[in-house]
Amino acid sequence: MAPAVVNTQPINAPEFDKVKPHTGEIKVQDLRVPVKSLDGTTSSDDILGPKRDIIVFSDFDGTIFMQDTGHILFDAYGCGPKRREELDEEIKSGVRSFRDVSEEMWGSLNVPFDNGFEIMKTSLEIDPAFHDFHNFCIKNNIPFNVISAGLKPILRRVLDDFLGKKQSKFIDIIANDATITPDGKEWKPVWRHDTPLGHDKAASIQEYRIIASSESEDGSCPLIVFVGDGVSDLAAAREADVLFARAGLRLEEYCRENKIPYIPFNTFADIKKEIIRITKEDQNKTKGYGKPATYNPRANFWRKAVKPKAVPRFVRNATKEDKMHLWPDAFTVKNETQKENEPSTSSDPVPTPVTTSVHLVMEVTSDRIP
Repeated sequence: MAPAVVNTQPINAPEFDKVKPHTGEIKVQDLRVPVKSLDGTTSSDDILGPKRDIIVFSDFDGTIFMQDTGHILFDAYGCGPKRREELDEEIKSGVRSFRDVSEEMWGSLNVPFDNGFEIMKTSLEIDPAFHDFHNFCIKNNIPFNVISAGLKPILRRVLDDFLGKKQSKFIDIIANDATITPDGKEWKPVWRHDTPLGHDKAASIQEYRIIASSESEDGSCPLIVFVGDGVSDLAAAREADVLFARAGLRLEEYCRENKIPYIPFNTFADIKKEIIRITKEDQNKTKGYGKPATYNPRANFWRKAVKPKAVPRFVRNATKEDKMHLWPDAFTVKNETQKENEPSTSSDPVPTPVTTSVHLVMEVTSDRIP
């Protein structure tokens, strides 16, 4: 079994009093955690022993914290609860995109950052078992990463305050950036992706696959765990080997509707218990080699897609959407509207790459398939 991928250097939490210009470039972050535990104490029940690598991605609002950080701000200093509920309904009904509605909500705020944080301190409630679960992850060298549709400055400030900077620094945050004027009159999200979601969590998992979920040297695959609760988690719900959905909320409903395997949870104590069980089961069945016992082929699709221009063997079983998402240079499919609006190219003896169908591209690139 491949050794756990560990960074022995502490990860510094970002400083919020230093505003850095946003260049629009998405930088790959190191999602690994240090080995050393925070308090130096261990329990025999908490130590997993030999295991394959495990990577945890978790939503923030409604998952780690019971309330939504944005909703607290919007209700107190922005559009108000009535308008927010109307906007939420527009997302659910598909009238407007998540990104479009979110821009209106964040744009409605008129409060300095520090003042807005004060109401979050008194309104937010952290999952009662999260602190223990996160210590469990650190003791077992399990990277824990927040992946959120919210704003990174807010999430980091909340974690620093509720967990303390000493523990918060062990958590990497993958979320949208933001520009907030000092007087608080303008709050503007800086979206990670130019999509209707603004932050496509499934795409983020793909972006970090080389560090967080690449196939190990000996052929073993890390176990990918995702924890979520709501609408912004739907795109990532299919991308994990093990999916935890907070009981009674939208993600669980979505999983039932689409027959997606998941494990319901009420607190992170449930997640800790299940990860211990799943790890022991996997170790008994696989000894940490090859595929996890709870293997999800779609999660492995992200794991193996390391070279964007090399089409691996398993591409034959991928959907058109997945092919275009992972290899946009090789696979292109046009919708009927695009075809109708394009000028005729019948006089052009050489077809351009952009009009090549998936079938033809497969023929051209077939020599790269092992």
